Amino acid sequence: MKRRGFLGAAAGAAGALALAGCEVPPPIEGGFTGIDVTRGHAMRDVALKSQAPATVKRTRVVIAGGGVAGLAAARALRLAGIEDFTVLELEDSAGGNARGGMVNGIACPLGAHYLPVPGDDAREVQDLLEELGLRRRVAGRWEYDERTLCHSPQERLFFHGEWQDGLLPVHGASVDTLAQYRKFAQRIDALQHAAHFAIPTLKVAVTPELLALDAIAFSRWLDSEGFSDVQLRWYLDYCCRDDYGAGIEQVSAWAGIHYFASRHGFHAPGDPSGSANDANPERDGVLTWPEGNGWLTKQLAAPLGERMRTGQVVTRIAELRGGVEVDAWDAASKSLVRWQAERCIVALPVFIAARVVENAPDVLKHAAAHVRYAPWLVANVHLHGPLADRMGAAPSWDNVIYGTRGLGYVDARHQTLDPTPRGTVLSWYRPLGPSSYDTADGRKLLLERPWTGWRDDLLAELSVPHPDLPALATRIEITRYGHAMSIPRPGLMAEIGSQRTAPDDAHRGSVIAGRLSFAHADWSGYSIFEEAFTRGHVAGASLA
Repeated sequence: MKRRGFLGAAAGAAGALALAGCEVPPPIEGGFTGIDVTRGHAMRDVALKSQAPATVKRTRVVIAGGGVAGLAAARALRLAGIEDFTVLELEDSAGGNARGGMVNGIACPLGAHYLPVPGDDAREVQDLLEELGLRRRVAGRWEYDERTLCHSPQERLFFHGEWQDGLLPVHGASVDTLAQYRKFAQRIDALQHAAHFAIPTLKVAVTPELLALDAIAFSRWLDSEGFSDVQLRWYLDYCCRDDYGAGIEQVSAWAGIHYFASRHGFHAPGDPSGSANDANPERDGVLTWPEGNGWLTKQLAAPLGERMRTGQVVTRIAELRGGVEVDAWDAASKSLVRWQAERCIVALPVFIAARVVENAPDVLKHAAAHVRYAPWLVANVHLHGPLADRMGAAPSWDNVIYGTRGLGYVDARHQTLDPTPRGTVLSWYRPLGPSSYDTADGRKLLLERPWTGWRDDLLAELSVPHPDLPALATRIEITRYGHAMSIPRPGLMAEIGSQRTAPDDAHRGSVIAGRLSFAHADWSGYSIFEEAFTRGHVAGASLA
């Protein structure tokens, strides 16, 4: 149903209820939350930068940025016995795009909402999960806390008017479509053994074969391999928009293949190793919480106490002969604070780092010139009661609607052990990076469009499988990310993938320039927890 048609139908339904003497549902409250856009743009204010510092403070290490990388760096310093440090975070809470929130008393994610069970290449993440009690060895085998492993059913797709298990379209799939699924599975299986794909990427050698895949768009590679099936390409485009914020025409072939080959492959229906729609925790296990990865970032921030300083707009980072100076405008006191330290870990997106670092080193300027970002939107809608459901697969944690601009929704109550039907919060994800769905300037749209426009989009999309949703919705809170994630565009790996300037293999993956260490998922070319955490950990450990 098109948006205009849906809104007309909704208006007609409301009128019919009024004529029948029934009560019309109250209007849905809501607005923007989670990100202070004005504060984020304050670093561009010349007057702010030219202010004299009101206070000078000293610490051994300053960490600029309290996202996943900055929090990981802080943890690494503490593990090394370095307690004299300060973290400067722009927003009112740490976590970057992996923060959580509350809507009408129900916890929900404001950004990233799951962590795949990490493989052996992500040892740093495995160690964190052991520290948090989520991973332990039992009878010689590693086991994960079942309360945090995503409960079954894990995912479903609304396709051809009903829900089906899994996200790969299979109901009514033609013989040709199924053949392409099998062919793609075989191709991914062969590529998995080529050693070009691992998480985190800093543990992969940049080879000519990898660079050849990096040089072309994923769509072009699919064309060359004969993968023309509409349903397969929709699914692959969905996967790219989900992880990278942009579609198959915009991300590199390396990135598109990496999505599958770096983890558990692609399994076609009928594959004896398990179908693409199985929720096999050994292959597809993910860890999740009602507030998403905000649970993880809260655990990382909790031990920091007063060393975590929020509401700080970093305006200047300067390397001096005997140390570094970091200027930050404090939102609470409305004054500039100068921090003097021995070292600085710059855990900021590279485009921001390039603006605030004085005499930026070439490695930083080069990265900032090549990284492009996908805007992103997360809308949390509170429902005062349970939804009626269509026929097919049962309600799941992740619920996707075929052929829509959004990425579907996750249910904040899916992990609860209380089976009583009741109200919940649905988190709806909408990437606004370049794709066949979004060709406009997504960042400008985020800044200029009122929240009610996104409300209408959400209601129109989710009412296709859930016609009763508008009557159940009480509040919608929308979080906007103008630069949510770096897009692994063709050629990006060639430009930044070899920027590993640490002097020895012990700190491989560190990007170090003098007294500055750079740590952010941008240095991997795309944004996931494992990349950001490992980059931050390595940067912090390099100072030990």
